Amino acid sequence: MTTDADRPDDPIDRNTSRRRPKAEMLQIGERKLRPATLMMGHGYDAALSEGALKPPIFLTSTFMFESAAAGKRHFEGITGKRPGGAEGLVYSRFNGPDQEILEDRLGIWEEAEDALVFSSGMSAITTVMLAHVRPGDTIVHSSPLYAATEGLISRLLANFGIKWLDFPAGATRDEIDAVLHRASHGRVPLIFLESPANPTNALVDIEAVRASRDAIFAEEDRPLIAIDNTFLGPLWQCPLHHGADLVVYSLTKYVGGHSDLVAGGAMGSKSAIAPIRAIRNTIGTIVDPHTAWMLLRSLETLELRMSRAGENAAKVCTWLRDQPKVDRVGYLGFLEEGSRQADIYRRHCTGAGSTFSLYLKGGEKEAFAFLDALKLAKLAVSLGGTETLASHPAAMTHLSVPPERKAALDIGDNLVRISIGVEDADDLIADFEQALRAV
Repeated sequence: MTTDADRPDDPIDRNTSRRRPKAEMLQIGERKLRPATLMMGHGYDAALSEGALKPPIFLTSTFMFESAAAGKRHFEGITGKRPGGAEGLVYSRFNGPDQEILEDRLGIWEEAEDALVFSSGMSAITTVMLAHVRPGDTIVHSSPLYAATEGLISRLLANFGIKWLDFPAGATRDEIDAVLHRASHGRVPLIFLESPANPTNALVDIEAVRASRDAIFAEEDRPLIAIDNTFLGPLWQCPLHHGADLVVYSLTKYVGGHSDLVAGGAMGSKSAIAPIRAIRNTIGTIVDPHTAWMLLRSLETLELRMSRAGENAAKVCTWLRDQPKVDRVGYLGFLEEGSRQADIYRRHCTGAGSTFSLYLKGGEKEAFAFLDALKLAKLAVSLGGTETLASHPAAMTHLSVPPERKAALDIGDNLVRISIGVEDADDLIADFEQALRAV
């Protein structure tokens, strides 16, 4: 440890909220640095942490103020009396060094003005909704959604007098218009999308939703458009470029990427993030510092992991679709040329991802036989990890969805959801080949 005598004459303000290097570090000369490069150091100043190359884990519940006036100023930011949040570190329910560095780096991927991190993907979604809805409101959403998100809207929020209307993930502009017209007779604070949809991989036309929203609602009454970007983000889809106001994530998945943490995120403009930050400060849904530190580790290899998984998925899906026991493969790389889904993919996406829907010939019996025979792929829910995972949505993640709704959303008993990892693709094909023989 350095002593006071070792410190420079110009002392470091150790209660600085944002531990970021100077802004010019974002580029070298005229060259703007890419996100994969910025993940190695953006938002962190080693001089503030005894020269440590990587950010330490700040396991403290509270932070010392440099003066009483500074403490007052920071609390004015926390309580909303000053815009923009706290100017310094206050208390770990509000902010912390690891969390703020993580938020800085996540914002880079989405080119967002601001970002927040949460204790889980569902705590991110819940905090976003609590920041905007009130009794009597109607939430409009695409379908299907992750089952817990649907349950939050249709069961928990319904207890507080909040209603919902939905449209299918692949809806046309006319279909979206019809639903928004119905909803516009009351207050609509939020349009919540998930694209690709979980677990069918159906894409939502974000641009059409934005155009419909802008045409139907007066500017002062326009609901925010929020989207769950977990399946393709941040590498293969950037919804803020196509009309979304907020992007939410289960950071557990591709961003965390090692199946060893649970976290969530939300990104968007400062004005869209501000009310969410206020609710997070109140109910304490911020991620813990150790998980934030692990996510910083994961961000350094995010592009490498997602690229390898995407390449593997393309090879595996190409093999699977020709197998006689496979009915069809719901993979974004196989969209029919000229179809509406292919048009959305062309406009919105830069890659097909590595999570897909495998529809076997048969039903639950055949799907279970396939899953039980897997040797390399792990029978587990979740996605986006380094390992390949396979699950049965109808009997697992979407078990609570009513049968008639599952049928309408194409969540059949023959559906297996697969998330391809970074193993050798030929080894995975060999595993799927022997598993199909058990069907």
